[in-house]
Amino acid sequence: MNRLSIVLVAGLLRTLSALPYKFVARLGMIIGTALYALPSRRKHIVQINLRLCFPEKTDREHRKLARAHFRHVVRSYLERGIQWFGSAQSIRDIVQIESKIDLDDNTAPPTIFMGFHFVGIEVGCMLYSTHLPVASLYTRMSSTALCDLARKQRSRFGAEMIERASSARKIVELLRSGKPVMLAADMDQGVDSSVFVPFFGVPACTLTAVSRLARLGRARVVPFVTEVLPNYQGYKLTIFEPLADFPSGSDVVDARRMNAFLEEQVVKFPEQYYWVHRRFKHRPPGMESVY
Repeated sequence: MNRLSIVLVAGLLRTLSALPYKFVARLGMIIGTALYALPSRRKHIVQINLRLCFPEKTDREHRKLARAHFRHVVRSYLERGIQWFGSAQSIRDIVQIESKIDLDDNTAPPTIFMGFHFVGIEVGCMLYSTHLPVASLYTRMSSTALCDLARKQRSRFGAEMIERASSARKIVELLRSGKPVMLAADMDQGVDSSVFVPFFGVPACTLTAVSRLARLGRARVVPFVTEVLPNYQGYKLTIFEPLADFPSGSDVVDARRMNAFLEEQVVKFPEQYYWVHRRFKHRPPGMESVY
């Protein structure tokens, strides 16, 4: 994206941030319905992912789920306006929080908050940063200008943004200093530092970074999920109990546990998981591409 495009995107998101939340959410659902009716590469990816992960569902059920997912994805893009340009209070107004741990515990051990790519992940992270200090890992986008805009807006409440490719030493130092680190490890980032473990029974290239950082930083791993609530009531950020006996000493065992936990959450609201991502982009040796 060129500089003019970024200015236009920022202007649109600023405008959306000034509109009522429910209006923006409904508009996103309408646009998502319209876009699903058009042929697209992302629609193709969603359909393949759903067929692989839910083989027991009928074609009609796959199409219904894919349509609902498109609505949520497009809606989440429009709601970036509130997330990137709205006030801290406007974010608090639309996000509930339920935590199984004491977030104000000054004696808590180093903590890795492990998120997953549901459509609401960003607003959940933004909400947390309005309450407490946190560092957050991000993956650099292909557009430098868009990446710079996203990093700036995501950090405006004090979150320290760290590129995923940064030195692990820096992340470990943050953990040991007492600053929690938020990250997500449920996308296919390539075979380096990854293992193949099942995700809904399909071999998925899964990062081992969570285990490695937890071991080096002597940190507990606390999963969190942000759910879109029905009837345009906003979101719910759920912070779970720390994973017991994690890391285990085996990257394969830990990666499988992460995927198993994610599977439990996905089946609760499958239309909200980020199926537009090529989750099975890399395949084990000898297995053909599915996309």
